[in-house]
Amino acid sequence: MASASGTPVRVRFCPSPTGNPHVGLVRTALFNWAFAKHHGGTLVFRIEDTDAARDSEESYAQLLDSMRWLGFDWDEGPEIGGPHAPYRQSQRMDLYKDVAAKLLEAGHAYRCYCSQEELDSRREAARAAGRPSGYDGHCRELTDAQVEDYRAQGREPIVRFRMPDETITFTDLVRGELTFTPENVPDYGIVRANGAPLYTLVNPVDDALMEITHVLRGEDLLSSTPRQIALYKALTELGIAKSTPAFGHLPYVMGEGNKKLSKRDPQSSLNLYRERGFLPEGLLNYLSLLGWSLSADQDVFSIDEMVAAFDIADVQPNPARFDLKKCEAINADHIRMLDVKDFTERCAPWLKAPFAPWAPEAFDDAKWAAIAPHAQTRLKVLSEITDNVDFLFLPEPVFDEASWTKAMKEGSDALLRTAREKLDAADWTSPDSLKEAVLAAGEAHGLKLGKAQAPVRVAVTGRTVGLPLFESLEVLGKEKTLARIDAALARLAA
Repeated sequence: MASASGTPVRVRFCPSPTGNPHVGLVRTALFNWAFAKHHGGTLVFRIEDTDAARDSEESYAQLLDSMRWLGFDWDEGPEIGGPHAPYRQSQRMDLYKDVAAKLLEAGHAYRCYCSQEELDSRREAARAAGRPSGYDGHCRELTDAQVEDYRAQGREPIVRFRMPDETITFTDLVRGELTFTPENVPDYGIVRANGAPLYTLVNPVDDALMEITHVLRGEDLLSSTPRQIALYKALTELGIAKSTPAFGHLPYVMGEGNKKLSKRDPQSSLNLYRERGFLPEGLLNYLSLLGWSLSADQDVFSIDEMVAAFDIADVQPNPARFDLKKCEAINADHIRMLDVKDFTERCAPWLKAPFAPWAPEAFDDAKWAAIAPHAQTRLKVLSEITDNVDFLFLPEPVFDEASWTKAMKEGSDALLRTAREKLDAADWTSPDSLKEAVLAAGEAHGLKLGKAQAPVRVAVTGRTVGLPLFESLEVLGKEKTLARIDAALARLAA
């Protein structure tokens, strides 16, 4: 795909370095990245760090680290450079100052001396009269005498862009044709009174200078699009922009109660998913479903499959609800799709301090390698591995008291003694032999396998649920298994 002017696709991802990355932001990055990859285009990674009060170097470093973890490679941007460097807005201030001056000189912008109190008063009056309450153009055509009077009062003006008195219509790549009438898109500020440029100026100016062809961004920015289209027209007249990009506004990501997922929602933080052990490919697979789908009957797919099929025209405009359980289920599918060696390596962080409760020297690589294929089929997220294998590396199981009470019913001591006897005589090179031993113990007490294995599982692992029992016993070994059954019998006797 090419832009309207026939040039290759160029898209941008331009977050602000303020706090932890938000999953909605990641979804936006994903759609831009996939769009660029699908069309053989260019992804520009740009940092919008003009808000000194909120931006931080820590958040900047975290953004770059998150992009790498997710597997997003960019063609131009921080640490790579490119023909439109620098890619941090805080390093481009002279550019914005120059463009603002040209807009003023050409009459596309003007200085506004209205105080906040005056603005508020006029807006309130407009609302009371049933008129649009945006800026009323008070300073559009000031006389020299009025300007001198305002200056004499010590007023510092902001710079406003002069919106054309015409209806603006454009075709949104997601929502189709949209129309905005002049009364609903008033003149707007582009430079603060202290000379600092606003987002309303720097964002489209950077898009123009970096020759962005498609702007794919959140629905919350839709109302600013007619403003940007008018600004692009002015920038084109001044020779700063070559053309106006195509816009596509992505649907809201909704949280609990069908409210827009905000940074304050715990489930919105990307760090939460990294810490819990989501795979990047699992998380991205799920986030791609928030507004798009590969097909009606396939929810699980690779990132390469997504890139091959992605079309912005297939994105749905309706809000998409974030469903954590579905996200976990899709991640579990991706865990099962891993090569076993890859799975064991990805689990490594959760098998040592500070996550692992066992001493470092207690970890046994051979046991981990033996149990890993069985663990891989049971996890939703990688962090669950710690609790699933702790019985192998701790000197004794950590008993879940509720599980102990549930499993150790009347007669469990007799069952455990019989199970110990049968296991002592079993072939410990075969989980099937261990299963037959516990089955025989159950039959001796009139119990089916499910009832018979519950006390054994709790005695050995401390929990009523976990990895396949007989494979677990085989890996733990005969000596430790029998010793734990003896300890459970002693506890029951006490």
